[in-house]
Amino acid sequence: MRVLLQRVTTAQVSVDGEVVGRIDPAATGAPHGLLALVGATHTDTDAIAKALADKAYRLRILDGERSAADLNAPILVVSQFTLYANTNKGRRPAWNAAAPGNIAEPLVDTFTETLCELGATVATGTFGAHMHIDLTNDGPVTVLLES
Repeated sequence: MRVLLQRVTTAQVSVDGEVVGRIDPAATGAPHGLLALVGATHTDTDAIAKALADKAYRLRILDGERSAADLNAPILVVSQFTLYANTNKGRRPAWNAAAPGNIAEPLVDTFTETLCELGATVATGTFGAHMHIDLTNDGPVTVLLES
């Protein structure tokens, strides 16, 4: 599993022009939130999804070397199979390392549910949909977590 975390001041995801998920850290009193782009591969498990959710929630990449857990910072989770693009040959990416939807969707759900169980305020995109993401990356800070 790969999780690309971005520290954001705002973020929202839309499907067909309708906002389906939004975080506004300032509304919760947090200076930042996180956008988590989550991709799964064939060998991922629920245990891996839970461990990466815990890591993302506790990773100290917000102001003052604090975490989302420390600041009650919201997290926007968006499925992102393209994190597993293989660009080694030619100019056309191959997607064979990305798990198919029937495997990936429950893993992204486990990731999201684990964040909620840990106490995070979580918004999500729509799995498998063509989404538009608007965000303000702060820093910029972008970190890749991998299992």
